[in-house]
Amino acid sequence: MIINLVGKLWKKLPKSARTFVARRMQVTFTASAAGIIVNEEGKVLLAHHVLRPASGWGVPGGFLEFGEQSEAAFRREVREETGIDVHDVELYRVRTFKRHIEVMFTAKGTGDAKVGSREITELAWFGPDELPPEMALDQQFMIRRVLGHED
Repeated sequence: MIINLVGKLWKKLPKSARTFVARRMQVTFTASAAGIIVNEEGKVLLAHHVLRPASGWGVPGGFLEFGEQSEAAFRREVREETGIDVHDVELYRVRTFKRHIEVMFTAKGTGDAKVGSREITELAWFGPDELPPEMALDQQFMIRRVLGHED
């Protein structure tokens, strides 16, 4: 009975008020977009990131800006961090950690990557057997899987 009353009241609210209430009731979270970028030689582009724990090496990417779509964020972050444009972008997977959503893509990339962000100290192309051993194991696994070199 109460739920029916609440439902009727809810429907009478203007859309802007319903949106406001719904957004205030939702748990806040962060979202990032990153990707495995492969060149014509079958190597992946890795960035040595100042803020990344452990080794610092990992796939390029970063946080979404307010209202930004995940693929657009991935393309923007890669351009900002490396100076290259990616193509043949495909969704690889989406995963969650507590209050964070990570959207991972695969893409093709060409050209000389140049550090374009203070967050990045180095960029390099790595083959599947050349990955820095101290980089995150989940990223190593994803890279090897994308390149068809699963352990």
